[in-house]
Amino acid sequence: MTKPYGTKRKFTQNVLKLPTQTKSENHLAFSLDPHGTSLAQASSTSLSDNMEKSCSLLIHFDKGTPALANEIKVALEGNDDTAKIDAMKKAVMLLLNGETLPQLFITIVRYVLPSEDHTVQKLLLLYLEIIAKTDSKGKVLPEMILICQNLRNNLQHPNEYIRGVTLRFLCRICETEIIEPLIPSILANLEHRNPFVRRNAILAVNAIYKLPHGEHLLVDAPEMIEKVLSTEADQSAKRNAFLMLYTCAQDLAVQYLLTHVDKVFEWGEPLQMVVLDLIRKVCRSNTREKGKYIKIIISLLNVPSATVIFECAGTLVSLSSAPTAIRAAASTYCQLLVSQSDNNVKLIVLDRLDELKASHNEIMVNMIMDVLRALSSPNHDIRRKTLDIALDLITPQNINEVVLTLKKEVVKTQSAEFEKDGEYRQMLIQAIHSCAVKFPEVAGTVVHMLMDFLGDSNVASAMDVVVFVREIIETNPKLRVAIVTRLLDIFYQIRSARVCSCALWIISEYCLSRSEVESGITTIKQCLGDLPFYLASEEGDCNESSRRSPQVNSITISSKRPAILSDGTYATQSAASETAFSLPTAVQTTLNSGNLRSLLLTGDFFLGAVVVCALTRLVLRLMDVQMSRVEVHKASTQVLLIVVSMLQLGQSSFLPHPIDNDSYDRIVLCLRLLCNPDEHVRKIWLRSCHESFVQMLVEKQWREAEEIKAKAHVLHAQPDDLIDFYHLKSRKGMSQLELEDAVQDDLKRATGEFIKEGDSENKLNHIVQLTGFSDPVYAEAYVNVHHYDIILDVTIINRTKETLQNLCLELSTMGDLKLVERPQNYTLAPESSKQIKANIKVSSTETGIIFGNIVYETSKVFDRNVVVLNDIHIDIMDYIAPAVCGDAAYRSMWAEFEWENKVAVNTIIQDEKEFLDHIIKSTNMKCLTPPSALEGYCGFLAANLYAKSVFGEDALVNVSVEKQADGKLSGYIRIRSKTQGIALSLGDKITLKQKGGA
Repeated sequence: MTKPYGTKRKFTQNVLKLPTQTKSENHLAFSLDPHGTSLAQASSTSLSDNMEKSCSLLIHFDKGTPALANEIKVALEGNDDTAKIDAMKKAVMLLLNGETLPQLFITIVRYVLPSEDHTVQKLLLLYLEIIAKTDSKGKVLPEMILICQNLRNNLQHPNEYIRGVTLRFLCRICETEIIEPLIPSILANLEHRNPFVRRNAILAVNAIYKLPHGEHLLVDAPEMIEKVLSTEADQSAKRNAFLMLYTCAQDLAVQYLLTHVDKVFEWGEPLQMVVLDLIRKVCRSNTREKGKYIKIIISLLNVPSATVIFECAGTLVSLSSAPTAIRAAASTYCQLLVSQSDNNVKLIVLDRLDELKASHNEIMVNMIMDVLRALSSPNHDIRRKTLDIALDLITPQNINEVVLTLKKEVVKTQSAEFEKDGEYRQMLIQAIHSCAVKFPEVAGTVVHMLMDFLGDSNVASAMDVVVFVREIIETNPKLRVAIVTRLLDIFYQIRSARVCSCALWIISEYCLSRSEVESGITTIKQCLGDLPFYLASEEGDCNESSRRSPQVNSITISSKRPAILSDGTYATQSAASETAFSLPTAVQTTLNSGNLRSLLLTGDFFLGAVVVCALTRLVLRLMDVQMSRVEVHKASTQVLLIVVSMLQLGQSSFLPHPIDNDSYDRIVLCLRLLCNPDEHVRKIWLRSCHESFVQMLVEKQWREAEEIKAKAHVLHAQPDDLIDFYHLKSRKGMSQLELEDAVQDDLKRATGEFIKEGDSENKLNHIVQLTGFSDPVYAEAYVNVHHYDIILDVTIINRTKETLQNLCLELSTMGDLKLVERPQNYTLAPESSKQIKANIKVSSTETGIIFGNIVYETSKVFDRNVVVLNDIHIDIMDYIAPAVCGDAAYRSMWAEFEWENKVAVNTIIQDEKEFLDHIIKSTNMKCLTPPSALEGYCGFLAANLYAKSVFGEDALVNVSVEKQADGKLSGYIRIRSKTQGIALSLGDKITLKQKGGA
């Protein structure tokens, strides 16, 4: 937070706090980083006398009890060093707060300059740093001569600390008249015996050489520093010297580096980091010589510093595409992934590996087992990101190793340590599912192991297993018999109604032989237990107990919100159990009767309808495979008895609520079908359902293939681009690494990877005109939205014949936008132009507005002229992108998110599908509803859309429209999100665009 005080200086809170006591003579009393850079130093630009002046010192100031100048003066004139320290602190704070205190200068020269106390001397330097040293015309004040003599004495002081802090003070002095007489003393300190003094002397020489006329003050400074560098032993001093050569005389830095290539490995971490910066700069300006520098980087990959090897790997990837270099970088990242304990570091390294995977997939494939070692981390974000990377790298060559590793991890989750870690188990199951879908041959090695988790208390992981089994049994016909047998053996262990429902469908659909059908019917009957489900005496007892306790312990979870089905329609979910069941007290005597009976006696009639449908299908299939009509009738009679008992249970008062109408109608339909089996209906039950499931799998595979195709990196090259032929290249003097790098560069050039696609066209689409053509100042802006930043590249043209003075672009924002920089004043010649850049930070996905004006002065008019700018609307579409998620995840988010924006359909479009396509195009979202569900015409359409913002926010949209008798569409578009901004912004966008033609 910045706040001005007066018109002189700028002040930021709580950056540096002054010490209260001196430690030792050689102790550095003000803050330094490990490389010798002052934390109190800040860069700012002096604009004009009426603008804020530059300030290199920031100190926290408490305005509660301001000190008086007279009190400070009295304390400084005394002999108590402690009082002088407090007085100097107060003086510095008042100066930073906008006070001038001219009366204190002579007092400080008389009573503070002679002090030998180190803290007093440091505070004196801070005071000298912030006082005005020049007059209104920019000339140095005469009294500064007194300061020069004191500074010279400090530079020759016998104490190293006094010399060091004085040299650091000189790094922030810009007045040449003060610096020039001190140069001989500064240069003498380059050879001081203490490394602290030499280190700061190099920094002072560097700062002086960078001044506007510094090259005249220190003509041969680079050569001098080069000599110091060749003899210096202190690592920090060497780093400072090399950094000066890097910034002021790059050729000398390169020469020194190439001369001491063999010793780079032994240099300290700070110096090695500067070397990497130099290599990056040199290689970008001269790509032909990067081969020898890449060798240096690879040699640095073996240093013990994790910071250096991380930077080395990043530098290798940015400079070279040679397989050897990329392999070395990937190996380094994998090494850091295991060796570093900080989870943030691991996530950053995984991001780098993800980038490598996108651009160098063929190399990363060989590193997949090293990447999977990150699964040892207990953090779920790291595990999830690791599995996502690994799943994109599986090939027929490594699939067996990957699956074996995943199986070992699943087995670990059964131990006591991971017993409650159901989320990790669910991730592993989903990963194995993906592997088995891509490579069906491995399904047989994992399916039986995963089926042990069908009875898992974590319903989510158990659901993933049963869905995996359902898909594998269809795509791998050879495993059908083994899976059915295994499922029938462990069916009694399942404790979730949702898992039971899916498992019952698998049993009824894939029990094909006579023995399998009979085993299926027997297993279900055993899990249902003895009939009837209750006795009349129990019903009376239950009625009596219900009067005493109106609520029975039930596992049925009824959401107050309607659930959204896969086709986009709403339904009340009142019978789906989300957790493993807990038995009501009224039926604990039936524990030995099976899991289905226990679930039914909690009032889950949806599961009851599924049980009846599964038994009906098994009986219908038994009619085809069983030759004996007697056996068929016997099985049919037993199922009819179960159906009647189910209906009797639903209509009794034994349970707290009766059967719902949907389940009742479904069970009655099965009853009628068993009593009067119709051939056409039998075909629907036995064939059409299976065909629909097969079609669903085909569509799923097609969507996944389309997503992979969309993610594929398409390269373009112009037909007249220059191509270098590898076989015609001279290999003389080139190492294998240099040769590989040259070949990769040629391939990139030939395939157009160096060309940025569509830059010109996209740039034109983002240009906004800010002023009119008749305004004296014409302005237009190119709006570049990049994740958390908006960069406005504003072009301003002076269309008058006069010089515009103090021209300033003043901007302001609405919404979650924040300006980063303060406006500056410019002078614009007649009919000339100026490029101004403005940075704006974005904190959330919300439509924002940037507005402002251009203010300027002319020589004829004393008043300031103002040109009001057009508003710039930041579109939410720049922040969201289409994304994909599963049905279960979508429903979970829909139930969880609190913010909903309901938009009524109001459009001139009369076709439902056309309206949906228009909404998808306008909102930049992905339609999750499969195309087959949108086919045909019924006068009604429901679809789910999904997108994800760059800030990680999820946007869910449900479109439900119906065609009226007059041909117009009616309905609602519901938007849900976790935050209010994205829901409102998307709603406004849809309202604006939904009519069509816009």
